Amino acid sequence: MKKVLFLMIALVAAAFGADEVVAAVEAAPAVAPVVADVANQTLKAYSMIAAGVGLGLAALGGAIGMGSTAAATIAGTARNPGLGGKLMTTMFIALAMIEAQVIYTLVIALIALYANPYLAA
Repeated sequence: MKKVLFLMIALVAAAFGADEVVAAVEAAPAVAPVVADVANQTLKAYSMIAAGVGLGLAALGGAIGMGSTAAATIAGTARNPGLGGKLMTTMFIALAMIEAQVIYTLVIALIALYANPYLAA
C-alpha cells in the first residue's frame, strides 16, 4: 500500500512540476521545441504505465468474474442436472459479456499507446 501511495505522490509531483516547465517556456520561447519533446516523451511513458495497469486490472476483474460465473454454473448444474444445458448457454453469454469488457480496455490501451490525441504534432 505504501508503494502505491508513493507512486501516486511521485506522479502528482511530476504533474505539478510540468506547470513550472510551462512557465519557463513562456519566459524563454527558444526552448519550446525541447520542452515539447520532453512533454511528449513523458506523456508516452504515462500512457504505457496506464495501459499496463489498466489491462492488468481489466484482466484481473475479468478472471474473477469468469471464475464466479463458472462456479455458479457448476453449482446450479449440481443442484439440478436437468437445467445444465440452459445454464451452460447462459454462462457462455455471460462469459462473452465479461470478455467484451476486457477487450474494450485493450482497445482503449492501444489507442492511448499508438494514436494518442494528446501528443503534440
